[in-house]
Amino acid sequence: MKTIIEPFRIKMVEPLKMTTKKERDVFLEESGNNLFSIRAENVLIDLLTDSGTGAMSSEQWAGIMRGDESYAGAKSFYRLKDTVQSITGMEYVLPTHQGRASERILFSIIGGEGKVIPNNCHFDTTRANIESTKAKALDLVIDEGYDPKSTFAFKGNMDLNKLEKCFQEYGAENIPIVMITITNNSGGGQPVSLQNIKDVKEICKKYNKPLFLDACRFAENAMFIKQREKGCENLTVTEITRKIFDLSDGATFSAKKDAIVNIGGLLLLRDDDLYEDAKNNLILTEGFPTYGGLAGRDLEAMAQGLLEVLDENYLKYRLRYIEYMGDKLLKAGIQIVQPTGGHALYIDAKSFYPNISSENFPGQVLACELYRHAGIRTCEIGSVMFNYAGDYKGMELVRLAIPRRVYTQSHMDYVIEAIIEVFKNRDYAKGMKIVKEPKALRHFSCTFDYI
Repeated sequence: MKTIIEPFRIKMVEPLKMTTKKERDVFLEESGNNLFSIRAENVLIDLLTDSGTGAMSSEQWAGIMRGDESYAGAKSFYRLKDTVQSITGMEYVLPTHQGRASERILFSIIGGEGKVIPNNCHFDTTRANIESTKAKALDLVIDEGYDPKSTFAFKGNMDLNKLEKCFQEYGAENIPIVMITITNNSGGGQPVSLQNIKDVKEICKKYNKPLFLDACRFAENAMFIKQREKGCENLTVTEITRKIFDLSDGATFSAKKDAIVNIGGLLLLRDDDLYEDAKNNLILTEGFPTYGGLAGRDLEAMAQGLLEVLDENYLKYRLRYIEYMGDKLLKAGIQIVQPTGGHALYIDAKSFYPNISSENFPGQVLACELYRHAGIRTCEIGSVMFNYAGDYKGMELVRLAIPRRVYTQSHMDYVIEAIIEVFKNRDYAKGMKIVKEPKALRHFSCTFDYI
């Protein structure tokens, strides 16, 4: 069958609020042209993030009712622990309230001034948590990862030569871990091949350094490996997932992505000493190790979601859903990051608005115009998010992150039509400037005005 249908039925619906362009002009002005400050009730199609915005299944909601709310030793924790260990093989499982809490705990222990953390591409909170300890976050993705038009199958791969040079330049003693983000969110949701993870692991062994994963979208990455990597086509996604984790020594994980829950995270470890330090930090800042800042019902929902995300029918639909959008936009002459990623569609704002320079934030302009025109909320990933030092040379992207099991194909057809209409009127767009910004993670709360 050519049509890939949603592998689920809709049991409950939520009404969407329709607004006018005049109303949206007011909402944008009141928010300082920052879509994070728009009230969700005034958004028609919300593609700001896929983090915590998915629809839980009937089994997950049943788990919510079964949740054991005991402070210590809750059976909901042990169900989660058993599930995680069966999928990943990791010995130590620490729940946290979300992924950035796992990052904060990890980097508060291993980071610090003079330390360097290489990654294929750090995402915003990962980078911020590293830099908050005065350590340096380095991006070492392959060159194809910076080319929106490249159709290389694994543009999230780490550049092995760059990693070797990193060890030579900074010294192994100053590199506590090597990280790989799967999939590479900052670079267009691009996957990392199993072979690349194996090759990075060999370099880590050479320098006696642990390999960690930012594993938020591990299942989507595993499905890409099954579809694209020679020799993996006959493996199940579950088998590929285990191979990925068997190569790693630890992982941070936002369960709000591939565990399809609204809140939750994990810190996974193998090392005894690091586990003890992390556990003590967790108790101090998140909660007892068997709940980690979460309710028992959240632990139950997470355990069930981790099983459901490995359903290959769901993953096939998920990846094709986004590919469908990409095909339509490319046909209309709109450049996206190719090939399409697993959790989001990324529009190349630099080619969308060739008359607007990076200093005037083409991605933010496009994000605002999509909301103004059609009530669609998206997220800029470019010079607003990453250009603190004024030396940003990466892509100018607008991310349309697709919540899991929430919107239908007709919703996405509406989004596609809106993007094409904005594209037809692109010559009238003006650049932007930042009016006010915080010291860190400025894209969440800074305000803008048009030039």
